[in-house]
Order: sequence, then structure tokens, then C-alpha cells
Amino acid sequence: MPTTVSEFAPGLAIQGITPPLKLADYRLIAFDMDSTLISIECVDEIADAAGKKAEVAAITEAAMQGVISDYKESLRQRVALLRGVEVEHLERVYRERLRFTSGARELIDAAHAAGLATLLVSGGFTFFSDRVKEHLGIQFARANVLEVEDGRLTGRMVDQPWGDICDGAEKRRTLLELASLMGIEPRQTIAVGDGANDLPMMGAAGLSVAYHAKPAVRAQAQVAINSGGLDRLLEVLH
Repeated sequence: MPTTVSEFAPGLAIQGITPPLKLADYRLIAFDMDSTLISIECVDEIADAAGKKAEVAAITEAAMQGVISDYKESLRQRVALLRGVEVEHLERVYRERLRFTSGARELIDAAHAAGLATLLVSGGFTFFSDRVKEHLGIQFARANVLEVEDGRLTGRMVDQPWGDICDGAEKRRTLLELASLMGIEPRQTIAVGDGANDLPMMGAAGLSVAYHAKPAVRAQAQVAINSGGLDRLLEVLH
């Protein structure tokens, strides 16, 4: 990928593309959830209830920076620390701490108006992704299922028909699988994310977008939104 990054507008950088591009030339846009569509890392906020937020957040940060390369193992470690947390605490995290990212709804509405399908792919949890999907009107989603017994987290995740954990490889596979089912080429897709486990799907997509992302992710993205909301992508895509 070209390494010459240019400032397209304040807080908006591009490389390897020549705007303006047409949103309608794409058919599918995929989003990460935590710190992309929403302002928080859900696993860190759940850990707060167990008094282990600092411990869990350190693992999250290392995974997002790419310092920990095995995302699945890092997630298992974090989820194990959540054992015993009541489901009611997850409700409070959603109700009191989760905020939707500025411009998320505007970008998704614009994508739908231009005929694109929308996909949420998250290394987070269905408890939140199901609600985010519904709130924003996203059509497809894939995330991880937290195991619950007697109203409390067990510290484990539930295997799903497609596999065990939605990591970077699964995000990429999901994007390509949905594109195939839609009968479109990977170049007709857009992928938006902020962490290292978003890089596989961003690399497979026709247009890669980093949103307030880690340096390693910004360096590889064709569009980097470094300030402002998600709808700033519409400055590049008309």
C-alpha cells in the first residue's frame, strides 16, 4: 500500500486513493463496534464491576496495539476475569456508559440510501452488539456470546455455528463471506475499524477506514479519520 499520506482536510488523512469517490460504487460497509460505533470498550467497563478494570484494560490496550498477537487468547483471559459479574451490571453499562459515536447514524443512513448493506463485526459481545445493531438499523452482525448461569457470567464464551471467537481472521472471513453471498467483489466493500484486529478485514476490503485509530492501523488505512465523527467519511465518499 502506498506510504504517502496526505491531509485531505483537517483531521482527515488519505493515502492510495484519489477523492472524491462515490459511495454508490460500493455495496457493503462493515464496522467494528467498540471504540468505532460506540465510545467504550465494553469488556473494560464490565470488568469495572469485578474490580478488575485496570487489569482487563491493560490486556485490551495491548491487543489493540498489536502487542498481543493472539486476540483469541487475550479475550479468553479478559473474559475469565469477569466470572461472577451479574448480568444486571451489563445492563447498567449499556444504559449508563455506552454512547454512540458521533456521525455513526448519519453514515449508516447515507450508506443505506446509496444502496449499501451494513455489517457489524465485533470482537465484543452480542449482549451489546444486538442492541447497537437494532439502534443503528444495521442489517447484519457477528460477535461473541458470553456464557451466563443463574444471572452471572461464568468467565467463558459460548461456541457458535461459525466458530468459537470473532477475532481479526473471523472479521475478515465474515466480510468476504457476506460479499460472496451478495454476489459482489471484495473491492466493492468498505471496512471501518480502530484496532489491530480490524486490520485483516481492512486489508481485504476495497476501501479501508481507520477511525480515531491506533498508530499501526492509521498507517495502513486508506482513509484515517483522526478528529470528528464517523460521518466525516462522507467528505471523501460522495
